[in-house]
Amino acid sequence: MSIRPILIHPDPRLKKLCKPVESISPEIGKLAEDMLVTMYDAPGVGLAAPQVGVLSRLFVMDCVKEEGATPRPMVLINPEIVATSDEVNTYEEGCLSIPEHYAEVTRPARVVMRWTGLDGQVHEQEFDGLWATCAQHELDHLNGKLFIDHLGAIKRGMITRKMAKLKRDKARG
Repeated sequence: MSIRPILIHPDPRLKKLCKPVESISPEIGKLAEDMLVTMYDAPGVGLAAPQVGVLSRLFVMDCVKEEGATPRPMVLINPEIVATSDEVNTYEEGCLSIPEHYAEVTRPARVVMRWTGLDGQVHEQEFDGLWATCAQHELDHLNGKLFIDHLGAIKRGMITRKMAKLKRDKARG
């Protein structure tokens, strides 16, 4: 298990459409394991493969945040939304690729997702609350979309400029 570096916006790989995972291989299992370790270390509740530089349709999430609660790590391969609620929720979202920036994003309150698990089986589950928000946020990553793409152009531009400056400052040491 390895902690992988997380790409910081604006990185062009974060804006790419990811390719489907062709087969559940040991490499995919290792990627998923590394992504979970990276997500927990960050700390975050979700992490998509493009955030660690892998342009494959896979993300991990665990939205259990209560102290002492049992973690519920999930690995979703080739996920798709098969149904959404008409009801919406607004959450203050953040992103490990856009550190220290948060904004309110409105999304469907409930979604039904279908995906392949590491067991090779197709799974389907309804998510609500933070789980629904996280699943939609991570699926957006697989489609080359960031949470700031749900914001107005002025706010999105301001955050992008701040992230570009952060990257320049980090590069200078």
